[in-house]
Amino acid sequence: MSGIIGSKDNIRGSGLVAKLGTDGQVMTSAGACNSAVYEDLAGGISWQSVVTASTMTAVAGEGYPINTTSNTCTITLPASASAGDEIIFTDYARNWGTNKIIIDSNGLKYQSDADTFTVEYTTDGQSLHIVYADATNGWIPISDDDVTDVPIKGNSEGIFGFGYSGGYVGMSNKVSNVGVVASDVGVTDANRGYLAATEYGGDKGIFVYGTDGTYRAFSNLVSNSGVISTDNDILGTARQMMAACKYGDDKAIIGYGYTSSYLSMSNLVSNVGAVAADVTGVGTARSSLAACKYGSDTGIFGYGNTGSDVSMTNLVSNVGVVATDTTGVGTARKDLAACQYGGDKGIFGYGNSGSDVSVSNLVSNVGVVASDTTGVGTARDHLAACEYGQDKGIFGYGHSGSDVSLTNLVSNAGVIASDVTGVGTARQQLAACSFN
Repeated sequence: MSGIIGSKDNIRGSGLVAKLGTDGQVMTSAGACNSAVYEDLAGGISWQSVVTASTMTAVAGEGYPINTTSNTCTITLPASASAGDEIIFTDYARNWGTNKIIIDSNGLKYQSDADTFTVEYTTDGQSLHIVYADATNGWIPISDDDVTDVPIKGNSEGIFGFGYSGGYVGMSNKVSNVGVVASDVGVTDANRGYLAATEYGGDKGIFVYGTDGTYRAFSNLVSNSGVISTDNDILGTARQMMAACKYGDDKAIIGYGYTSSYLSMSNLVSNVGAVAADVTGVGTARSSLAACKYGSDTGIFGYGNTGSDVSMTNLVSNVGVVATDTTGVGTARKDLAACQYGGDKGIFGYGNSGSDVSVSNLVSNVGVVASDTTGVGTARDHLAACEYGQDKGIFGYGHSGSDVSLTNLVSNAGVIASDVTGVGTARQQLAACSFN
């Protein structure tokens, strides 16, 4: 192999021994540092000057020290490649954990996946050595030390379910892998609203709790083909206006809600869709909030109502532990929705803050909530949202003076698109999740 061979700290190639300095620079065996043009450490790789720009286009046969001290860097790979072409990137300033690199495979495949996913590297001190294999597998990392598998992928399809439209309804609308909403499909069991939904088990979903005039403690599982099951009695306090999201690789959590008072409790969902008993909550008791996954295996609850609208969040660890309140950023509001996008980020959108609003707040891959982004589309509340297309999202339905049937797609960069006239029954108080 002509690539870098050796331990994390020591690199050996083409007869030259080198060592990474503490700032990520390559040191020769004599201790001298070459911070502008690197020696050929990978047999045929020509090292270039340090890159500090936010974008760059890579060339086969070259190596690039990437300095992300001031910004992320989006790297565009060659538009065409031949088997055996190699490129190396290394974290010059040991800062990729703060400002990542993003790989755009420019129409070619990356690790056998089409150029439709977000590919990111986010580990300080990391180096990445890629080789082009063929049209089937495209670019393949042969060395990407200290990094989780990439790209991060979500589910392909989504489903909106249940709700209220002059009365509680039992129906669903599937969302295709390109964001197209299908017509109504009847649900065979109880009509209800003010419920929650989330993914579980990697490729399935669950609708839980809610009300039909009486608080209900049952669930409806969603198969990986989008079929909703009949009612299942479940553990936990029957309630409404809670939120739910995925955590870990294949589990979920339901949190907060309302009965005769605001609640602070959670219920874990196993990887086979079993809902556990109540866990005494952490954080401010509230209802009418939203939740979504962020990062690779963590979640976040945000906003809601305690008798007045609030702006606060509670992070969920990868073992389902809810953290204490974090003072929120953005407009305090209730009756909003949230979903995952971009593989490892989230977005809160819309809601009511004395009146319906059209704003959104992005959630970074480390759970930091951004300030308000002026919304696109009809201001509304009591809507739902879910992931689709593995790295995109969709907000759908809701209430804006009257019940509406419209959707707004979310790109894999978190940009909300304008209204799309909806398909299916206009309604509010519904829920949504992804599957497949």
